[in-house]
Amino acid sequence: MTTARTATPSTARAINDRLALNLLLEQGPLTATELRDLTGLSRPTVADLLDRLQRTGLVAVVGERGEQRRGPNARLYALVASRAHLAAFDVRSGGVSLVVADLAGRTLASAEVPVHGDGTPDTAQHLVRTLLDTARGVGVERLHTVAVGAPGLVDPATGRLNSTGKLPAWHAELLAELRGLPGTEVILENEVNLAGRAEYRIGAARDRDTFVLLWLGHGVGAAVVLDGRLRRGFSGGTGEIGFLPVPGTGGLPSATGCDGGFHSLAGSAAVCELARAHGLPAGAAGDAPAAEAAVRAALDSLGPDGPGGPFLDELAARIAVGAASICVVLDPGCVVLGGELGRAGGAELAGRVERRLAELSPLRTEVRPGTAGGGAVLAGAVLTAGDAVRRDLFGEP
Repeated sequence: MTTARTATPSTARAINDRLALNLLLEQGPLTATELRDLTGLSRPTVADLLDRLQRTGLVAVVGERGEQRRGPNARLYALVASRAHLAAFDVRSGGVSLVVADLAGRTLASAEVPVHGDGTPDTAQHLVRTLLDTARGVGVERLHTVAVGAPGLVDPATGRLNSTGKLPAWHAELLAELRGLPGTEVILENEVNLAGRAEYRIGAARDRDTFVLLWLGHGVGAAVVLDGRLRRGFSGGTGEIGFLPVPGTGGLPSATGCDGGFHSLAGSAAVCELARAHGLPAGAAGDAPAAEAAVRAALDSLGPDGPGGPFLDELAARIAVGAASICVVLDPGCVVLGGELGRAGGAELAGRVERRLAELSPLRTEVRPGTAGGGAVLAGAVLTAGDAVRRDLFGEP
């Protein structure tokens, strides 16, 4: 027998407070009347929650609105975005990008810090000092939460970063330094997962609860969102498609290296080699910027006699091989092309991948270019840190 339960007064107040706070976060300043209309709550309940939230410092009166109204102007209430601050890191082998933001996710300051080679013994300390100096430069003395996006496996059970390649030692040392900051929560997440979260919340997949982000950059990776939830797998390895065995590489990957896997077909070095074979300019380094430039050069040379079309067709065929392997297992219905190459190729590359994918799989799959931009990892980190702050301050489940 199921026993019916009703919310206690304190639980009801907490639910109403969260509802109002999220509306103020999403829609900006609102009057009490607008909050009543949006929430369906009574006048006394809205008045009570506004008084309570002002006492906690989460909400403040920021002005008045008197249009189309007789009598006194209506007060405008807004979320106090300075109530807590957060930071986000995008950690790469060649350095970091970081931002400091307020409770509403607005960027207050940012910094780019290059790291040469394997860094130095004090690289991690230098990066944390840069973060703190950047925050203090905009009047922020305490960071509530820092979200870090890094390459590698993030163990869901322990939160530790496990490398699937040769990551520099300062990556792990940076995490240790950040976790030593007093009163600051540190969240570690795989970089591609953060980019997938950005595409889901503010990018190309805002209208989808199930999709796969295919990251195309120096390496390849994927973020899997099923039924609105980011999936990490048992060991955090969901989306490590660089190790995916595929035809056309002339070999197989191993437990210690992804050479011979999908990485060897669609990573930046392989894309640069393909571009040179089609007579397109490609940097000798074979890194992500060089591959991105090659894709842009291909778009500029489309035409009956230009090399751009054949190059993009062959690149799309390679990408479709990896995408098909994901789609026949997960059937996501939508694949978003992200990373430097996905962003550079845009709708032209996405359309060619979709057509080729339709030839390889009976499952209907839409392919879209990513729209979260070059800062997708940082954007996802800001969203993740913001969610954590709100869970704490808003009492969200």
